[in-house]
Formats: sequence, C-alpha cells, structure tokens
Amino acid sequence: MKIRIVTPVPAHAEAWTAALQRAERSYDVVAYGQSLHQVNALVNGSRPDLVIAEAASARDLDALERLANADPDIDFLLIAGDLSSDSLLRAMRAGVREVLPAPAEGEAVAAAVERLARKRLPFASAPGASSNGELLGFVSCKGGSGATFVAANLAHLLARNGERRVALIDLNLQFGDAALFVTNERASSNFAEVARNVHRLDRDLLQSAMTQAAPGLWVLPAPDDPAQAADVTPEHVKAVLTLASTMFDYVVIDIGRTINSVTLRALDACQRIYVVLQLTLPFIRDGKRLREVFRSLDYNANKVQWLVNRHQKGSEISLDDLKRTLGVEELATLPNQYDVVASSVNQGVPVGRLAPASHITRALRELAETIEPAASSPRSGRWLSSLFRGNAH
Repeated sequence: MKIRIVTPVPAHAEAWTAALQRAERSYDVVAYGQSLHQVNALVNGSRPDLVIAEAASARDLDALERLANADPDIDFLLIAGDLSSDSLLRAMRAGVREVLPAPAEGEAVAAAVERLARKRLPFASAPGASSNGELLGFVSCKGGSGATFVAANLAHLLARNGERRVALIDLNLQFGDAALFVTNERASSNFAEVARNVHRLDRDLLQSAMTQAAPGLWVLPAPDDPAQAADVTPEHVKAVLTLASTMFDYVVIDIGRTINSVTLRALDACQRIYVVLQLTLPFIRDGKRLREVFRSLDYNANKVQWLVNRHQKGSEISLDDLKRTLGVEELATLPNQYDVVASSVNQGVPVGRLAPASHITRALRELAETIEPAASSPRSGRWLSSLFRGNAH
C-alpha cells in the first residue's frame, strides 16, 4: 500500500513515518515536508493509495479537493486543527475517509491507517487473517425439504461448542428464517443491511452484524422485509463470502431453492454443495433438473453432494432407484424423526442441544465428521452464470 505524507512540519513527517514503519502491516511510505497546496495533483508524480495530509489553511483544503477530483480512487486521512462542522463536511465531500485533530500522535495515525487499509485491501492480506475457511452451500430441491434445518443444525455441530468458528449465512433473502432454528435472540442486522454498507465492509462491521447463537456459532440472517432482497447484488455476495472465509473455519450458507445471479455467485464460491431432497417423485423430478443445472455450470461431481432427508426404510422409492435416476454412486441420509425435529424448530434450540442422543442428532454428527477443508477452489460457472448476470431479481 503506497502512502504519501504531506505536512509542512518535518517533525510530524518523521513521527508518522516511524510509526508506520513499526506497524505490523508493510507500507511504502514517502513523506513531503510541504504544505498540501504546494504538492501537485498526483503528489509529485507518484500515484498513492492513501494520502495523509495535514491541512493548515483554506488553501490546503482547496488543494485536497483538486487532488480528490483528479483521482477519486485515492483515500485521504486528514489531520487538521480546524474541525468545525463546515470543515468536516467539506472534507467528507472531497473524499476524506478519516479525520484526526492536530497535532496527531504517530500511533493514532498508524491506527487510522490500519483501519483504512482493512477496508481498501483484500481482507486475506491482513495480519493474522486466514483464507482457509470452507464454504458449504445447502440447496433445496423443493420447498419443505428441510434444507434450512439441516444447514442450521450442521453449523451448530461444526462449531463443537466453541472449538471452531462457524458462520451461518441465510441467502434465502425473501423468506429466510435460518436464525430461528438456532437462536431466540433478536438479530441486530441482516444480509441486506450489510450489503447497503458494503463500501465500508471489514471484519468489525461483519462481526457486529452477526448474532452469536452459541459458542463458536454466529448467524447473519436474511432481512425481515422481503423487498430488501432487491438491494443485494452478486458483488455484495462475493464481498461478504470472501471476507467471511477469512474469519471463520466454516461458512454454512442456506441458499434456498432459487437460482439467480445472486445465488449463483454463492454456489460458485462453495467448495461443497449439499442438495437436500426427499424420496418422493416431485423432489426427485426437481433433483434431476437441478443436476442438469450443475452440469451446465461445469461443477465437478465431487462438489455436489446429495442428501436424502426424512429417510424411512421401506419407502416406495428406494435409495438405489434415486442413485440410478440421478446418476450418482453415493447418497447421505438423515432419518425421519418428526417429533424431535418439530420440537427443536418450535423452541428455536439446535437439535444437538435439545436431544443429543436422538437418531437425527447422531446422523447430523456423522455428516459433520465427514467434512474436511477443500483441497482446491471451486470452478466458476459457465453459460448459466452469464445468462443470469445482471438479472438478480
């Protein structure tokens, strides 16, 4: 990250440069011992990412506005003695991201730069960040498959009572209710709210938007108002999932059953996709359709996992029948234990906590134990992704 310091006070330039050199993140810093109005529009011919400017006069604010207009991609940290409301409003309109009162200590400047760097740079480049979090998508063949129950409860089990950090993200944006399956806490924010503030998305914003449902488990719910789904774009989804993968060991995504540009961006990003269906003809028919969609997207067969929910032995349609129909060799199953599941859903308590010895909990735990970090990144979608691009609604 290229940083240019512009201040008429040489001692300030030295102190701020020294503080940035001590920072954990590496910066390319050049300081100019001049007033801002004496520096040309590209900071003496070198285009920076960030300008730390000490403004001592109205002429310096004029110069700041000219510099911002010349290159809107440059960020600014303004240090000024005049912090009147008019001056602050003028600075914000010029593109200033942070303002510190003069005189500013070196550590205060370094902390402000770190905040700006987290917003500008890919989060994976931040000190201590991990980029190994696995994205797991859950898709329903039809409404009522139980995909949300499976996603929410699997996320709870993956957290292992706080041993791992797990995010449950509800991308069923119009009618999602994944949070209700694991917590009774009222959410402070939702995915649409985060999308509206994506320009300042960082670790702190995303974490504060999520509700902690259990030790190690955080939930980002869908909006309460279905109309807010129209505010979410594929770029918002990419930004949130990319950041979440650096913050959590697992990111469990309830995708719902709608295929559009928004959900396709999530499907492309997932290392594994779990398709949830039941052993009835309508589910199987839609499962075949979904299989063809995934083939057209050129997804690797290992990326798509088929999960039969509410399985009962002796069904008219057997698992072997389903395997032949879908052209797959393996299926995972979850037993039909209606009373336990209904009680879990009605109370908003994960089934693993409500009935830890139940058949459904044991099956979910076995499924959780099969999940390991993906060895490679997913392949991007092809023609269908292009078809839906720009048509999210």
